[in-house]
Amino acid sequence: MPSDCISYQKSGYFSTLMNDYLGEQANLKALYNRFPKLENFSDQIEEKKNNFSIENRNILVDSLTIQYQNFETSETTSKNIKLLSEENTFTITTGHQLNLFTGPLYFLYKIISTINLCEQLKKEYPNQNFVPIYWMATEDHDFEEINHFWFKGEKITWQKDSFGPVGRLSTEGLKKVFEHYSSELGLGQNADFLKDLFKKGYLEHNNLADATRYIANEIFKEKGLVILDGDDKNLKQLFIPFAKEELVNQTSSEVVLKTNELLSEYKIQVNPREINLFYIEDNLRERIVFEDNKYTVLNTKYSFSESEILSELENHPEKFSPNVILRPLYQEVILPNLCYIGGGGELAYWLELKSNFEANNVTFPMLLLRNSVLIATEKQVQKANKLELSWADLFSKQQDLISHKTKALSNFDIDFTTQKEHLKKQFADLYEIAANTDKSFIGAVKAQEVKQIKGLENLEKRLLKAEKRVLAEKLERITSLQDELFPKQSLQERKANFSEYYLEFGPELIHKLFAELKPLEQEFGIVVL
Repeated sequence: MPSDCISYQKSGYFSTLMNDYLGEQANLKALYNRFPKLENFSDQIEEKKNNFSIENRNILVDSLTIQYQNFETSETTSKNIKLLSEENTFTITTGHQLNLFTGPLYFLYKIISTINLCEQLKKEYPNQNFVPIYWMATEDHDFEEINHFWFKGEKITWQKDSFGPVGRLSTEGLKKVFEHYSSELGLGQNADFLKDLFKKGYLEHNNLADATRYIANEIFKEKGLVILDGDDKNLKQLFIPFAKEELVNQTSSEVVLKTNELLSEYKIQVNPREINLFYIEDNLRERIVFEDNKYTVLNTKYSFSESEILSELENHPEKFSPNVILRPLYQEVILPNLCYIGGGGELAYWLELKSNFEANNVTFPMLLLRNSVLIATEKQVQKANKLELSWADLFSKQQDLISHKTKALSNFDIDFTTQKEHLKKQFADLYEIAANTDKSFIGAVKAQEVKQIKGLENLEKRLLKAEKRVLAEKLERITSLQDELFPKQSLQERKANFSEYYLEFGPELIHKLFAELKPLEQEFGIVVL
């Protein structure tokens, strides 16, 4: 069983919208700028170069320098931050929530895809510089989504109340989580690394944003990753004109709703609000709404006239936070960015936003689906070989897999398709007789045909069920292996934490992922450790 891959479309885990986007279907072409192919980056570079100012670059570099001042920065990352002040430097960006201890595995895949694409672009366009950016979603508020991670099937949870932007959340209370997790890790060099990473990240930093920066920096700093916190007053000042447009004219709602009409045949990922901004403080994140000629912050006593809220925006831009509709615009305003790398759900809402970028005269980035990976051990591959399972088998739904393997392993043919076809030919003769004699007889013939076909189908099901009992032991080994690779019959990358694999394989895990993830190839990678 080779270390192979399966196309995203054939994996069965991507939406119709993503499959159509990857297939470059004509009905979606108006919703993105350029498809992420190596040769298309040349025009994207020129467009962004002409639409991004030196002033924005300098503010970006100053902000990043301040954000990193209390962190040990590698030479590569420091160089990348300085390079951002130069006109021939561009970014490739991915974003992710501040999940406890990185959350699910695909946190790594997003960032490695981003770094690998930068290296690939540097080879293709040697006169340009490419900097990988991890955008921390510090202004999110859904703590329940990020307060846990899964380790060997156990959900390790941080119990805490949270009301404001999660990046500002105190790390108090994580010592108890650390003690429990540490006991689960056991002994050894890899366990010591993970304990040290968790301890220094969460017990030696005061808020979740700094803790997350420390952890991501420790894993990726030698690769030059630059970690950006958008909850930054200086960066928010660059967004003031766009936030003002949102408050006064509410353009984004109008243009995004029109775009969503073009996506009516698909599931709409997000719908815009009339005003797509939150008002934030340390323990507050609430929507801004316009009612009765006043701007109010929901569930608070805050109320502003138009002139008052615009004055508040000028003086305290850090209190205005873009929601999912405007956050991508904010990102592209402050970064010399060429491409955003995200999951299927993320790209689905990005595809709603191009018209809003055009309305604001901001270059729309290329959209690249992040690498997806299934990690398998050599022992699991040997099991699959012994059970005569292909990767396509293992990616299939479990009931389909059981039925398919039962038929393949059975000593006789359980598929009654031939018998059903033979029966249909016999009834075709009866239909002809009925048509030439008594047409009222046709209904009786039809009823008998349905009855006998149904009978064959029932016999087929009963035979299949009986064979499943006979082959139960082997089928159990098959489903057991699939359950190992697809926990709770879902994607491993959406469930398991990287530490589960790092504990056994150490740095080999990261090295192998860097070696095998190819961001511009539309394939679900199989990485064997």
